[in-house]
Amino acid sequence: MFFQIRGLIGPDGILPAGRYLQQAAESLGRWERLWYAPTLLWFSSSSHMLMGLCWIGMAASLLLVVNVWPRGMLVVCFICFLSFVSAAQDFSSYQSDGMLLEAGIISLFFAPAGFWPGLGAASPPSRASLFLLQWEWFRIYFQSGAVKLLSHDVQWRNFTAMDEYYQNGPLPTWIGWYAQHLPHWFHAGSVVATFVLELGIVWMLSLPRRWRIVCFFIATIWQIPVILTANYAFLNYLVLVLGVLLLDDKFLSGIMPLRWKSQVVPAPSEAKAETPAEDTITAGSAGRIRQHWRAIGLAVSAVVLTWIFYATTAELIWMFARIPLPTSPVVALEPFRIANQYGLFAVMTRARYEIEFQGSNDGVTWTPYKFRNKPQELNEAPRIYAPYQPRFDWNLWFASLGSYREYPFVTNTEVRLLTNDKDVLALFARNPFAGAPPPQVRAMLWQYWFTSMDEKRTTGNWWRRELLGLYGPVLRMEADGKVEVTDWPTLAPRE
Repeated sequence: MFFQIRGLIGPDGILPAGRYLQQAAESLGRWERLWYAPTLLWFSSSSHMLMGLCWIGMAASLLLVVNVWPRGMLVVCFICFLSFVSAAQDFSSYQSDGMLLEAGIISLFFAPAGFWPGLGAASPPSRASLFLLQWEWFRIYFQSGAVKLLSHDVQWRNFTAMDEYYQNGPLPTWIGWYAQHLPHWFHAGSVVATFVLELGIVWMLSLPRRWRIVCFFIATIWQIPVILTANYAFLNYLVLVLGVLLLDDKFLSGIMPLRWKSQVVPAPSEAKAETPAEDTITAGSAGRIRQHWRAIGLAVSAVVLTWIFYATTAELIWMFARIPLPTSPVVALEPFRIANQYGLFAVMTRARYEIEFQGSNDGVTWTPYKFRNKPQELNEAPRIYAPYQPRFDWNLWFASLGSYREYPFVTNTEVRLLTNDKDVLALFARNPFAGAPPPQVRAMLWQYWFTSMDEKRTTGNWWRRELLGLYGPVLRMEADGKVEVTDWPTLAPRE
């Protein structure tokens, strides 16, 4: 996010956060807006504030990894990421953002207390937080399987959903190119395996420990080819980490180095030795204050975790039947993205389209802007870069499936390119108009396909493509600084 945030939502970005928050302030009350747009960017949405948010978030993340004050660092990480998500508009409309925020808030109650807690022997996690993290893991899988059936997508029902999955996904990899050329029986088998895992195997979470351990290994092995054949940012890595919670201390202690074990489970003698000291402290005023804080913390934990469980359970039930449950607790949490309904790949994309921005000095010769991660050059192999998420490239894949009217950020990008906006240009690999901005900019639409094995051997190309026409309006910068439309797109709707 450090390299993208200014181009995405900076003051001169594609969708400026300041403008969005100003509109929110005009339509919401003073305190109401803080709930429905919970972000630190209310204080300032300047480039310095955005970069500070990134730096603080990254620092907190690193400290969390090395186990420095985990609860405090989780709070900082959550606030920083929520502040971005709440103001990023189209660039934060992904299920993976909700997954991370939900896991983050629950982990706050799961993490050990203290500034340097080691492996948490003195502060074991609450069973409620452990259950909710496992519950999130289960819902990601199960709800994804359910929506595939509930959507009535014929591709899932005909076992053809995976036939072009590797080609048509948001940002493919070179391994996905090879997987695409496997026979149909393999892809049909992948559909069956997907349903078996998402609707069946994940229920092993509720079985005795041996079955949960087996479930962990099955789900982990399943995620590895998914990661290698497609770039889904941090989504798969988050699911992998949540899956570790299917394992218990008994299993982990069997593979853990001996010097770590004492940090996880204290020796009985140590526990007994601490009891009189704790009783002495508790008898004093400091102990009473500590007890009050613990009681407050326990109450907050109970309210938050119960609230999240109710909201997520209601969302799950409503997928199958609109039972009249109270909706207010669910709606109230929506701005925070901590109680979500998941459902990945409900409908499979039938074709791959790519938007390409082009500039021209004369309206005749058009030069494309090179992307960093999206398919564009035919002989360039699709790369693996997850868990990094290029949100601009990712959103263009969604936009290519609809109209530019549905995705105004495409036209906003054209406007920024007419002025050589440095923050927006940083989202591209290079600027073909480094000397001066082009007078005209347009967005063209292509359809892409993986090449066949024979084509790859003959040409060396990974892709072939066909120009479909103008996607967005052709814009021209007039001498007085006004932006005029010189041509409008006439593309037919795509399936």
